[in-house]
This record gives sequence, structure tokens and C-alpha cells, in this order.
Amino acid sequence: MFADYQSFFEVRLANYGDVPYISAITREAFTKYKDMCGSEHLDALSETEADIRRDIDTKLVLVALSDGEHVGSVRIEIKPDKTAYLTRFGVKIDNQNNGIGKSIMNLVDRIMRKKGVKRISLHTGSKVTPLIRFYYGRGFYINSTDSSRGYLRAELVKDYE
Repeated sequence: MFADYQSFFEVRLANYGDVPYISAITREAFTKYKDMCGSEHLDALSETEADIRRDIDTKLVLVALSDGEHVGSVRIEIKPDKTAYLTRFGVKIDNQNNGIGKSIMNLVDRIMRKKGVKRISLHTGSKVTPLIRFYYGRGFYINSTDSSRGYLRAELVKDYE
């Protein structure tokens, strides 16, 4: 009776076939982020598909799909000291605020705990209230701020111990 209303959602490890989709998601999400934080330039907007392939080879890269469509991605560098750094987290604008970001972060948390990561950190615009709220809701807190990239950024941290 409700078969027409079922949707399929998954978060999985990325592969090279995901690269063009990751690139498009990153460009869309970070174009919006650039406007929200008031930055002149963001490295995320000038990366190439080769950069994304290199990240797939060297980092944990996850993609989210909804009904087979790529709708989100994130990259995490796990360091030898059992800390991690999260970058390039983005969800397509039309798919925001429907649980995809939370699902991605829930899987990140499970993987970090399984790998024995003690702490994960990230940077985001400190004046971008929706992002700060999102990360606070996921257990992050502001550790420091700086303006080294031309706008006020917050370093957010989440401890797993």
C-alpha cells in the first residue's frame, strides 16, 4: 500500500566512480557556505577531481545516497596520534534539513570509535549559525577561533573518550 512512498538511503565509503558527484556536491555546498561566511575564496571551490581521488586514497571519504542519487559527502583524515580532522562536509541544498547530515555524522562517529579515535576536529565559519547549531547538536564544542582565512572561523572539537 505504501510501496510508492518508500525511499532508500545509504551512507558508504566513496570510490572513484563517486568523484564527479562529490565534486558537484562540494561545489554546491561550499558556494552557499562562501556566501554565508563572507569569504572571498575557499580552497574547496578550486579543488580538482584529481584532488578528490587523492583524498579517496589517503582519507576516509563517505558519500550519502538517497534513492540512488548522491546527496552528501564528507572527508576525514585519521592521524597517527588517534585524532581526526573532518573536511569538505556537504549536503546538496535541496536535501538539507532532512536527516542526511545527521546520518553521515552518525556513521562518522561509529567509525571514529571503532578506529579508536580520541578526538575529531573541524573548522567552520563562526558566524554561520545553522552550522554551529548543527555541530553543537552532534556533540562538538568551540575550541578556538581565528581569522587566518579572511573570515572568522571556529575550530570545533568532539571528544570520544
